[in-house]
Amino acid sequence: MEQILLGRTAEGVDVCFISSLLNRHGLIAGATGTGKTVTLQVLAEQFSRLGIPVLLTDIKGDLSGVAKAGILSEKVSDRLKTLKDLAFTPVANAVNFIDVFGKKGHPLRVTPSEMGPVLLSRLLELNETQEGVVHIAFKYADSQGLFLLDLKDLQSVFSAVAENADELRAQYGNVSAQSVGAIQRRLLVLEDQGGLNLFGEPLYDINDLLVRDFSGKGLVQILDSTDLLERPRLYASLLLWLLSELYESLEEVGDLALPKLVLFFDEAHLLFEDMPKALGDRIETIIRLIRSKGVGVFFITQSPDDIPPKILAQLGNRVQHALRAFTQQDESKISKISKTFRAGAGLDIEKVITALQTGEALVSPLNEKGEPMPVVRTLIRPPESKIGPITEEERNNILSSSMFMKKYKDTLDRESAFEVLKKRAAALPEEKEETKDAKNESGGFFDFGGIFSSSSKRQTPVEAFVKTIVRTVGSQIGRQITRGVLGTLSKR
Repeated sequence: MEQILLGRTAEGVDVCFISSLLNRHGLIAGATGTGKTVTLQVLAEQFSRLGIPVLLTDIKGDLSGVAKAGILSEKVSDRLKTLKDLAFTPVANAVNFIDVFGKKGHPLRVTPSEMGPVLLSRLLELNETQEGVVHIAFKYADSQGLFLLDLKDLQSVFSAVAENADELRAQYGNVSAQSVGAIQRRLLVLEDQGGLNLFGEPLYDINDLLVRDFSGKGLVQILDSTDLLERPRLYASLLLWLLSELYESLEEVGDLALPKLVLFFDEAHLLFEDMPKALGDRIETIIRLIRSKGVGVFFITQSPDDIPPKILAQLGNRVQHALRAFTQQDESKISKISKTFRAGAGLDIEKVITALQTGEALVSPLNEKGEPMPVVRTLIRPPESKIGPITEEERNNILSSSMFMKKYKDTLDRESAFEVLKKRAAALPEEKEETKDAKNESGGFFDFGGIFSSSSKRQTPVEAFVKTIVRTVGSQIGRQITRGVLGTLSKR
């Protein structure tokens, strides 16, 4: 049973997390400047040393130091002496950099088909009616095998849905031109905010998060989020997609001696802000069940009450840095938070939580049975990698030798919804002649639930597609797509 040394008490007692219980998730909370980032770094480098791959979201741009060996500075030396001369071995970790915008790491791309209608609607900040139209558009695309790989595919499918609203109404429900127009305007805003970088191929392979280096250490992947933080819905939707993709892709493994992967999501409150209850319930389900896939999730935020109660209850490994009480409301919040810990002998949690110094924390580990242990006041050990960012030159050297840069650097643009619908539109004159001949020979069409109408003046792309089915007897055009808990493509 491997243990992760987080720090020591003033009495010299080691405070550890148990590696086999890291899939019970965790929380690192505390006010700004109290040491949350250092705690995250300490955990990440120890997980990596055990062979556990790690994904970090780098909000402030200072986690790149994980890639470089630390130094025995005066401040570090003082902390080590306080920790009863804890061993300190400077070490550089195997690191890979990821950046949606492709500036500070290899690009991370997702396709709209993979993201699904639920997360796309949240990303676009749509209302309930508009979200319904998004679901119709995805159903239409899925049923016809139209791949949605980038923004132009989305635009073309929404245009086709609007054009054929009358034919689609009977099967899928009402589609108003106003709703489609509002969605298309939101897509233009998303394009201006970096949607062209996010949506496209090659699609990010979730298995690339599960990599170890040649020595068996877990690869530390750092998702640069400094620009993403200016687009909080984009940041939240991307992280929720990653969670959903892992849940849908990985096999059940139960409790492992070492988890397959641990994710650290900073500024976690952004994931849950203004979240509809239905979506919140689905995410709560994923967090609860993803532990059986061998994945642990640590949320980093200022206050535990930034996390929905049902999700907070699942975060077994907890590190609480200092909170500040400037108002009566702050005092009430701290009192409430204090009651969520199991108090140790003689420890007044409510009083101590405001008196913690930078680099100190109240830690509540899980014991071998998975039960929360009494909280202990802990001096966090210093990381053995560099505190603070590496230089741009050092980052570029790492990027140039990255095993993933060649795989993800260049954008692909294969045939998808945009090209298919464009071809169908170009084929309309030919199809119109075929329609005329067919009507002369048979006197009418088969009934396809209102998709055809003998009074139609011209043939729509939907009509052209269904006629292809008529001509190709016995063949199956399109494909039935199964979607998972968050509406993302199910891999099972």
